[in-house]
Amino acid sequence: MSDLVFEIPTARPLPELRAALEEAMARHLPGGLFVRRWQEDVLHLSGPGAVGTVHLADGKLIGRAELSLPASMMRGLIEEKVAAALRQAAG
Repeated sequence: MSDLVFEIPTARPLPELRAALEEAMARHLPGGLFVRRWQEDVLHLSGPGAVGTVHLADGKLIGRAELSLPASMMRGLIEEKVAAALRQAAG
């Protein structure tokens, strides 16, 4: 198993971040491979061999993901795509 943690500073308020996260995740992780759902103020993501969350805390987007097979074999690519999506959403 492989863990990823992201912390991206942002000044955007949560309502604006929600829309920005949806757009950024769809752009950087296209094809419906990852299922996205909101539970209160936390975005949950899941896909083949991957589960994760994104939430706002202390002016930062905090992303956490646990990767197992087959996703762990693509750790570098997933890390790059998720980081790009979070940076885009953070503004």
